[in-house]
Order: sequence, then structure tokens, then C-alpha cells
Amino acid sequence: MPRVSDRYRDARREHILAAARRAFLRHGFHATSMQDLFTEAQLSSGAVYRYFPGKEDIVLAIAEDNMREVANLIRTVTEERPGESIGTVLAAAVELITAKNQDSGLAGIGVQAWSESLSNPRIGMAFGQMLSTLRAELAEVISRHQKTTALPAEPSAESLAGVMIGVLVGHLLQLALLGTDAVADTPAALKALWPPLPDQS
Repeated sequence: MPRVSDRYRDARREHILAAARRAFLRHGFHATSMQDLFTEAQLSSGAVYRYFPGKEDIVLAIAEDNMREVANLIRTVTEERPGESIGTVLAAAVELITAKNQDSGLAGIGVQAWSESLSNPRIGMAFGQMLSTLRAELAEVISRHQKTTALPAEPSAESLAGVMIGVLVGHLLQLALLGTDAVADTPAALKALWPPLPDQS
């Protein structure tokens, strides 16, 4: 029997997650059953369970993928354009979030998942870990700015990273509740709030 390639497994996993996003957006997390997910993905229960033991695992996978994309984008922007301002980095992140929302309803799913994390200890713990990882990524970016630009050393990089997370979460919430038009100017506003700082050199 031929071995299943990593590319096939990745494609099948993404197919299931895309189906889950559509179902969650249409019916909500609680009203969507595993049978609904099988139907949406047009796969057997065994095919889905091979990748995800249950609905919680699908929610966590979606959240992890989304946070990983944001963290990767922030890392890419800061590595390829190390002199960019915090505002530019945040603007790039919210632009990614907006584009992802148009493709997959990221904002609505995110709000549903946050709500679930308040009453589901497993999801709450996983979300806390993911947010801590993202905060550490952002703190590293800010720390580099503090060492190489005129960005003040106080408050701490960790505290400033918490503010940046607040901006990203607030952007998601507004996307979910108010729509894309309400946040169309957010990238420009972030660049205005955090313009480039003069080099210390």
C-alpha cells in the first residue's frame, strides 16, 4: 500500500479546517456537531478523526494556525526591514488579519473561540499559551527597536507587547462586529500613532 505523502496530509488537514471554518461561521461553535463537519468536508468520520480527535482539537488547530501566521508575518517584516517602525509592523499584521478574515471569516471564528475559552479549561489553557508565545514574539521585536532606535527602554518590551496584542485583538473584534469598512483606515492610523523613530546612531 503506497505511503501517504506529507503534502497530501497537509492538504487534507487544511481541507478539514476550511470546512470547519465555514460550518462554525454558519451555525456557531456549539450548534455545529461533528456530523455537520463530516458533511461540510464531504468526508467520512474516520477520515476526519484521523486528523482531529474532536471538535475542540479543530478549534485549537484553527487558532494555532492563525496566530502562527501573525507571528511569522511580524518576524518576516522585522527581519527583512529591520528599520521599520512598530506602527508599520502592526499595520502589516492588521492587514494580514483583514485579508484572512475575508478569506476564512477569521474574526468571527476568533470571537467564538475566545468565548469558548472562558468556560472550557482545555481551550482556555491552550489560548493562554498561544497568547504568551505571540507576546514573546512581539516583545523580541520591541526589544530590538529599543536597542537600535530611539524607542525608550521603559516601559518594558513585555508591557509594550501587551499593548500591541490589545491592538490586534481589538482589530479582530471590530472586524467581527462592525465589518471591514469600519477598520479600513487602521493601518494608516497605526503608522500615524507609531511613526518611524530617528536612529540613535
